[in-house]
Amino acid sequence: MNLLIIMSTNILLSLALISVAFWLPQMNLYSEKANPYECGFDPTSSARLPFSMKFFLVAITFLLFDLEIALLLPLPWAIQTSNTMTMTLTALILITILSIGLAYEWLQKGLEWTE
Repeated sequence: MNLLIIMSTNILLSLALISVAFWLPQMNLYSEKANPYECGFDPTSSARLPFSMKFFLVAITFLLFDLEIALLLPLPWAIQTSNTMTMTLTALILITILSIGLAYEWLQKGLEWTE
């Protein structure tokens, strides 16, 4: 019963916050706020410039290796288990897969910033 109360409270609170966050910015809409530049300069070109794909590639590479650290972080505590070889083999497989991916990305020149 406690779980049902907690879940319903969380759902109602989330819906209330989402609706307030959706409706509140639309109440104070005026022409100066709707402009793409709020610093007072007149826009000379489009405010919607496309990002280079290199930004996304660097971000994905960072996330992959950040994920590697997050997965390997519990390894010193996992070594204390009775099945040490399985934990070590799993960690080595993970490092090998990510290293092969990094080598492939490097050889395809995906990490070079200039064209």
